[in-house]
Amino acid sequence: MNVATRTTTRALRRLGFAFAADGSHAACLAAAADSGWYVEGWQLPPDGSPATPAALPLPGNRSEDQRSQLVALPDGSVLVCRHDGERHDLVRLSYGEGGTVEQPVASLRMPGLRLLPLPVPPGAGPRTPVAVALGTDTRPATTAWLVRADGSEPVRVAEIPGLHGGGTWLDRTGALLALDRVAGGLVRSVVLDLRSGTATPLLEIGEHSNDRLVLFDPDSGFAMVRSDAPGIDRIGWGVLGGGEPLRFPECLHVSGTTLRPVALRQSADGPRVAVQIDHGAGSALALWRPALGRLDPLPVPPGRLGTVGHWGGAGLRIPYSSPDQPTALATLDVDALLAHGPAPAGTVPMPLPLQLAPLGAGSHGPWRDTVPPWQPGGPRGAVAPPAGWRLDGSTPPGDGGRWQPAQSLELAGPAGPLEAVVYGGDAWLSSPHLVLALHGGPADAWRLEFDPALQRMAAEGLAVVAPNQRGSTGYGVPHALAIRGAWGGPDLDDVLYLLEGIAGQRAALGLEPPALFGVSYGAFLALLAAAHAPAEQVARCAVVAPFLSGARLLAEAAPPVRALTARLGGGEPVLDARGPRDVLQLAHRLSAPLLVVHGNRDEVVPVSQSRSLRHELLRIGRVEGADFRYVEAAGSGHEVLTEEGAAVLHELLAAFLRTGRPG
Repeated sequence: MNVATRTTTRALRRLGFAFAADGSHAACLAAAADSGWYVEGWQLPPDGSPATPAALPLPGNRSEDQRSQLVALPDGSVLVCRHDGERHDLVRLSYGEGGTVEQPVASLRMPGLRLLPLPVPPGAGPRTPVAVALGTDTRPATTAWLVRADGSEPVRVAEIPGLHGGGTWLDRTGALLALDRVAGGLVRSVVLDLRSGTATPLLEIGEHSNDRLVLFDPDSGFAMVRSDAPGIDRIGWGVLGGGEPLRFPECLHVSGTTLRPVALRQSADGPRVAVQIDHGAGSALALWRPALGRLDPLPVPPGRLGTVGHWGGAGLRIPYSSPDQPTALATLDVDALLAHGPAPAGTVPMPLPLQLAPLGAGSHGPWRDTVPPWQPGGPRGAVAPPAGWRLDGSTPPGDGGRWQPAQSLELAGPAGPLEAVVYGGDAWLSSPHLVLALHGGPADAWRLEFDPALQRMAAEGLAVVAPNQRGSTGYGVPHALAIRGAWGGPDLDDVLYLLEGIAGQRAALGLEPPALFGVSYGAFLALLAAAHAPAEQVARCAVVAPFLSGARLLAEAAPPVRALTARLGGGEPVLDARGPRDVLQLAHRLSAPLLVVHGNRDEVVPVSQSRSLRHELLRIGRVEGADFRYVEAAGSGHEVLTEEGAAVLHELLAAFLRTGRPG
């Protein structure tokens, strides 16, 4: 396979972006419409010209695991860490004349392992370490190894007590590494000296505070930190070792949002920090300059940013996606964006809490219209990106057309507003067919990003309403914790309220009610909603990898899933008039046409959950092929909609949700 062929691989999903320490290359995991995952390397020209992706497919038509971790190396090769239980295989992938060259590097055995890239000096030889492997065990303790890319054995350099996350270099030689130590119920940054193998405290702001180093400039000592020492979790800054206390300016505390410093660069006016601001479904970007003491919004297009970035002479590079733009790398000229000035009044790209407004004069129903929170009051129509913004490597549709766009709307819920990602334009409500899509998790949310499954539904002519009901993340702690110990409680209330309102409005227009679609936890919620909603409010229901109840999941799932379920209170009963939240006990109330899809190697929700539902439906007299259809995807795991063969399932789901024919 030649380089040209690899470069034109049509990736629709990308995740796990990593940048080489010198910013010359990046790497990610990618998947085309109907392929498994593979590693993709990116060349990032220093002159700021477009970044170019090139696939590194594995020999023998093998796929990478979605959990693999990548380290992009300055020579364009990629170090991959593949996890298989307590075994972690390190391999180096590079480009060769006949295709991808796969070179085994090492295997390590630990309960947990992750890689951090080492600063590699220019002209370094093949024996130079390129990464640090950090392994954790149950004592708990963390072991550090230096990893070389030449296939030699990793060198163990430290073993320190405790579990450690994070990872920020304090020098440019790869000797001092700041890590976040978890001990005594607190998280605090320590310094691991890889030369001596010792760790010493770095941040201890308050007596009982959680203090983490977020970004650091080794040349000036400028640091960005996250700490709850001010009373709540805040972003602060200072100069380590400078004698001055850390500062926590008010402009770095935007209520209801999550601020993530992603990259910094020194300039004539001092340090500049790119800050990603997440609220709900979307992201915004702003520039923080301590010398000016303010957070300046940058006019980037609505969508979702990737939480990692690199800021060099070619500009700021950061992953980006929107509903009609598959994930790719954006290159930003920050000065040009600043010169563009703030967006016109009413379109300032800052994610403020959503504001309510009527959908239209005289309209009624459970929805309210809002523009995305980073564009309050502005138009939702497509706008040209400003000067200083460029997106490289986003895959267009194969038919030469364009992907279906989506917008952010606010829906009125029974206990407050709910944001939703909506496909179907302004006429979504009057679309011939409409799908209410429920996300997995439950600690997750729909984002304003490219989703192949929802995109296929929209291309089939379906309007899609994907709400972030209570329990979704991105809207503050009370919203996220509303279903702690109450799976199928407040979130089911929200879904039933939306179903009632949307179905009622569509009935007045002479249209069929909405269909239900859900994945994993969303599949459990969709089945509950289909059982409890009146028959005239649900046209059909399609679910992927459902479980039947929290208690049944606790009884059958693997230990990590059981632990997570117990921690989220999934096994606790909801005591109200609706009765037990057990799909098996409610199977007799599932009257709408039903499609159930499950991977037979699902490592999260055992396929036995769906098999039990099928058996119960047959027991009570439902006819397979007429009343319901059951599909087991051979060889697929929990992420069945993102694995090899997913395009066939996308097509199946879209066709069923449009027609309701289970056969």
